[in-house]
Amino acid sequence: MQGVEAVAFDIDGTLYPSWKLYLGMTGHFFSNISFFLAFNRVRKILHETAPLPDFYEYQARLLAEDMKISVEEAHKKINSISYSGIKNFFEGIKPFRNMYSSIKAMKDAGLKIAVLSDFPPDQKGDIWGVRELCDVCMGSEEAGALKPSIYPFGILSQKLGVKPENILYVGNSIKYDVRGANNAGMKSAYLLTGLRALFHADLKEADVSFRSFKELESIVLKS
Repeated sequence: MQGVEAVAFDIDGTLYPSWKLYLGMTGHFFSNISFFLAFNRVRKILHETAPLPDFYEYQARLLAEDMKISVEEAHKKINSISYSGIKNFFEGIKPFRNMYSSIKAMKDAGLKIAVLSDFPPDQKGDIWGVRELCDVCMGSEEAGALKPSIYPFGILSQKLGVKPENILYVGNSIKYDVRGANNAGMKSAYLLTGLRALFHADLKEADVSFRSFKELESIVLKS
């Protein structure tokens, strides 16, 4: 980890267990299943789309076409059902053990801290205390493109004032986080879960594989 000047984090599935959110919003999902299925199809398209001058408008137009509704109604549904609609479900979710203390230890060691998520960070409030530690906190949507596009990673690098090769990006998705960061010239850290964690099956594509935040803290601060 020599040369690392900043550590940036994905949020969903990286700072907290995603299954806790899915479990908590089961009723909300099935009450709006048509929307969520359509929205998922739209997001798959957007993950492969080049940077857009108005991401939110294009997203609404794709949803409107899929659901056969007006663009204005699509905007309202995205906000009321997805963006602000699931905000309250985060209130009872606890993050991964030692998440905050480990990130704070990195901050106290002189590293810049950042968050880059495909969904609005504001949706998670203070992000379990992490927001106050951040030098940069941004959603990829505001950059006009979702991960794994190198564009949001590049914007993150510019905002941090740190070269990509001196940034470690931490996430739980091989395609979006690890490959996205690697393609942008950053180092990558992959959170091992499930069978990978059980059998210590490190991900070769990532510069770092870790099973807990204490382990990540040890790796990052070792040098």
